[in-house]
Amino acid sequence: MWAVAFACVIAFMGIGLVDPILPAISAELDATPAQSMLLFTSYLLITGAMMFLTSAISSRIGAKPTLLIGLVLVVVFAALAGGSATVWQIIDFRAGWGLGNALFISTALATIVGATSGGSEKAIILYEAALGLGIATGPLLGGLLGEISWRGPFFGTAALMAVGLIAVAVLLPKQDRPTPEQHVRLTATFRALSRPGLLTLAVSALLYNFGFFTLLAYSPFPLEEDAAAAGMTNFGAMGLGLVFFGWGICLAITSVFVAPPLTRRFGRRPVLITALAGLAAILLGMALLVDSLAGLATGVIVAGLFLGVLNTVLTESVMEVSDLPRPVASSTYSGVRFMGGAVAPLVAGQVSDALGAGSPYLFGAAAVVLAIVALLVGARSLRVLNRAHGEPVEEEAWAITGGDA
Repeated sequence: MWAVAFACVIAFMGIGLVDPILPAISAELDATPAQSMLLFTSYLLITGAMMFLTSAISSRIGAKPTLLIGLVLVVVFAALAGGSATVWQIIDFRAGWGLGNALFISTALATIVGATSGGSEKAIILYEAALGLGIATGPLLGGLLGEISWRGPFFGTAALMAVGLIAVAVLLPKQDRPTPEQHVRLTATFRALSRPGLLTLAVSALLYNFGFFTLLAYSPFPLEEDAAAAGMTNFGAMGLGLVFFGWGICLAITSVFVAPPLTRRFGRRPVLITALAGLAAILLGMALLVDSLAGLATGVIVAGLFLGVLNTVLTESVMEVSDLPRPVASSTYSGVRFMGGAVAPLVAGQVSDALGAGSPYLFGAAAVVLAIVALLVGARSLRVLNRAHGEPVEEEAWAITGGDA
C-alpha cells in the first residue's frame, strides 16, 4: 500500500513538473514557446488515447503487471527526456511518459484498496493524500531542480520513480491472473459514449480542459516576461515553481475538502455551472492583466480553487450519470477530456503569436463558456445530478482519480 502510494505521489508530480522549466527549455534549446508547449500536447494526447484501453489491458494481465509496465515506461522516458538534445526529442519522450502514466494511474487506486489491511476508507484517505501532495509539490520540485538545469526535473522524476518501481515490485504481493469472465472488452469505452449523460459530461470536460491546460501550459511564458519587465532577473524556474505550487495547493484543497460539501448542499450540476463561470471569469481577467506579474500570478493561483472543484465534481457526475462499471466510465471520460488538454497548448502557441499575449486566455474562457452551454443543452440527460447528494468515500476517490489522473 505504501509503495504504491509513494509511486502515486511521483506520478501526480508529473502534471505540473515541467511548468517551471518551459521558458528555460525554450531558451536553451532554441525553441519557440509554441514548440515548448508541445511537451504537454504529446503527453496528454497519448495519455488520453491510452485511457480508452487501460481498463481492457489491466483486466487481462492483472493490476501488478500493469503498474510495473507503467512505472518502467515513466522511468525510461523521463530519463531519456532529461538527456535530450532538441525540444522535439523531449516532445517524443513525453509521449512515452504519458503512456506509462496512463497505465499506472488507471490501476493505482484499485491496487491500494486491495493491498491495505486497514479497510478501504484508510486506503482511500492515503490515496487522496498522495494525489494532493503530488499535484502541489510537482511544480515546486520542478522549480528547485530547474534552478540547477532544465534537465534536473526529468532526471529527478526518473530516479524517484525508479525507487517506486523497486518498492512496488518487491512489496506488492503477486496476484492471480484475471479470468476470462473479468476481461473488459476493448470496445467498452468507445461504446460508453453512446450514453447521452456520459457524452454530455465528456464534451463539457473536453472544453473545460481546453481552458485548464491553456492556463497550465501557456502561463509560464507571460509570467517570465512580466518578471523580466519588472526587473526581477532572478525570478526563473523557482519563481514559476512557487506560483504553480500555490496553484497546486489550492487545487488539492478544494478537490478533497471543498467539492464534497458543495455537492451535498447544492447538487452537482449547479456547482459545475457556477465553478465553470468562475473559471471563465478568471481567464478573462488574466487576458486583461497579461502584462501584470501580480495580476497574472494571482489569477493562476486562484484558478486552482475552481479547478479542484471541477475536477472532482465532473468525475463524480460521470460515476452517477450511467450504470457503467466505474473503470469503464472513468476511462472513457478521461480519454475524451485529455484530448481537450492536448489541443490547448497547440492552439495557445499559434494564437499568442498571431493575436497577442492575452489572446490564449480569451480562447480558453470561450471554451469554458461552451462547456457551460454543453451542460445546459444536455440538461435532460443530467437530471439525476440536479439533487444534492453525498458520496461514499470510495466514490469520491474514484472521482478524484478520473479528474486528475
